[in-house]
Amino acid sequence: MKFEHYPIDQKIKDQLKVLGFNRPTDIQYRAINHILDGEDVMAVAQTGTGKTAAFVIPVLHRLLHSKKKLGKKQQIHCIVLVPTRELAQQITGVFEQIGAQTPIKVVGLFGGVEQDSQINQLKKGAEVLIATPGRMFDLIAQGHLDVSGVQTLVLDEADLMLDLGFNKDIHDIINKIPKKHQTLFFTATINKKIKSLAYDVVRSAIRIQLSPQNPVSKNVHHAVAFIAMDDKRFFLENMIKEYEEARFLVFARTKVRVERIVKAMERVGLHAEALHGGIVQENRFAILDRFRKGENKVLITTDVAARGIDIPNMEYVINYDLPDLAENYVHRCGRTGRAAALGQALSFCSPDERELLDAIEAYTGEEIMQYEITEGEYKAILFDADDPSYNWQKLIDENEDPQYWQD
Repeated sequence: MKFEHYPIDQKIKDQLKVLGFNRPTDIQYRAINHILDGEDVMAVAQTGTGKTAAFVIPVLHRLLHSKKKLGKKQQIHCIVLVPTRELAQQITGVFEQIGAQTPIKVVGLFGGVEQDSQINQLKKGAEVLIATPGRMFDLIAQGHLDVSGVQTLVLDEADLMLDLGFNKDIHDIINKIPKKHQTLFFTATINKKIKSLAYDVVRSAIRIQLSPQNPVSKNVHHAVAFIAMDDKRFFLENMIKEYEEARFLVFARTKVRVERIVKAMERVGLHAEALHGGIVQENRFAILDRFRKGENKVLITTDVAARGIDIPNMEYVINYDLPDLAENYVHRCGRTGRAAALGQALSFCSPDERELLDAIEAYTGEEIMQYEITEGEYKAILFDADDPSYNWQKLIDENEDPQYWQD
């Protein structure tokens, strides 16, 4: 079934054609009609399956239908609550793209930037609000935001919202909006805590679960290479130089680690940018924008970029450090292999990280393919590295092997 056959406004259909959206993904096919009918939906779907458009398309149609009834009066009729600022900005963009031919106004509310411009946008009028909880409640308390006309509440990345402690915020916003409203609940993972929250906020919901037993996308080729912690930077250098035209999203455990990796790449003449929670929000948006546009091909980041961030044509995800939480492996790798595209996910595993690798394999239910590196290949990568800070004499002393030098 193509989008042109759906009972949605022609303006939306025309824009979907402009964007190259012809047929719905599985989650879109199973969710759109239920949302159009005004039903509550609880959807569990892997990252990269198109779940944002699964609610954006029908929500826009319902808002257009309501707008015809309500006339020119502009009021917030839909709130999309999200856990991170980056996700708020991205979903705002999706609403603006798909709704480009409609009169629906969208406002993104998030912290880390001055609130005055956001307040001015609200004063001009809008029907859709994409918000992180903190900034939204601040503006409600200041009297700048009226949520009394909300008809639809979307909770996106609900599992991460719980992990970040937003459970109370979710219940608080439900108490502030009209009792009669539609709730759309989207999550990438499901467990007892998520189920408990879902049953608290949705009424007789349509349940859609697309997550297979293995939550990792089948479009992503996974491999793990066993590399000493201090040698990882040489292998990353080797990868980037080997595939000069490719883009790399590199995940490290902490912001200090991120900055060190960026500096290590700079020492060998490779440009990379850092992204983490210690960077001013406006700069974080600018860094992501440059990466999306291909102006920078190497982004070193913490898990701040592991959720919901859509980077077109993202070829390689490198887990420079394995994540402490096994489920974050799924979210990191979900930045590549999105929709119908294929992607590569390579993990660098040091001896100290074997337990983390075991936890990831237990979580996904599959063993990650080992990328075999011979002793000669390993040494060659170290010797080919351009890092002037490396102690070559120590390497030679520790790895004297007559057979190796004869080769």
